[in-house]
Amino acid sequence: MSSPQVSVLVVEDDPGIATQLVRGLERAGYSADSVTMGVEALNRPRTDVVLLDLGLPDIDGIDVCRRLRRSSDTAIIVVTARGEESDRVLALDEGADDYLVKPFGLAELLARIRAVLRRGRVTGGETLRHGSLMVDLRTRKVLVNEAEIALTPKEFAILECLATDPGRLVSRQEIVERAWDEHWYGPTKVLDVHMAALRKKLGDPALIETVYGHGFRLADT
Repeated sequence: MSSPQVSVLVVEDDPGIATQLVRGLERAGYSADSVTMGVEALNRPRTDVVLLDLGLPDIDGIDVCRRLRRSSDTAIIVVTARGEESDRVLALDEGADDYLVKPFGLAELLARIRAVLRRGRVTGGETLRHGSLMVDLRTRKVLVNEAEIALTPKEFAILECLATDPGRLVSRQEIVERAWDEHWYGPTKVLDVHMAALRKKLGDPALIETVYGHGFRLADT
């Protein structure tokens, strides 16, 4: 039996940001919805994850966080433009599980969501699909045309980075930092060796496009 779909509520008063987040989350396999007011968030049925902006028009996001935590064990990730340490400390003290400062990339947000789910409040899955390619981030399985492909951990990390937002150009440096370490100081040429092996295993070298001088992206299917 497949894992139940993880539900995410976006609490964000900027319609453009909210729409982008919902689309990205749905593309990544989540069930996502959004509200613009704190009182709406408090009155909604429980979801697995809440992405909470602090600058809401009716109730301060910290108060929303505090009240959500009193009534629910939902995972709360604060997503806000407030980057001061005092704001971070206050939000975490009031029950937030994580704190992400805008602007941020979708890949990082999805990684934060997976991390809070792993920490025990929810057991959830996430499946990324792009044409015949399917990447299951929970089981770390990769299928092409329904056939499972065995990848090394580094190859999987590279593919995950590309598949979280198909079509987006991902720089070499970003891939190296995600697949190796943010403090990696070695040559990025090591990426080319793993990229060549990944392309061969996927069976379609054109699936991963090289944008010379910039990075890589998944091609349109």
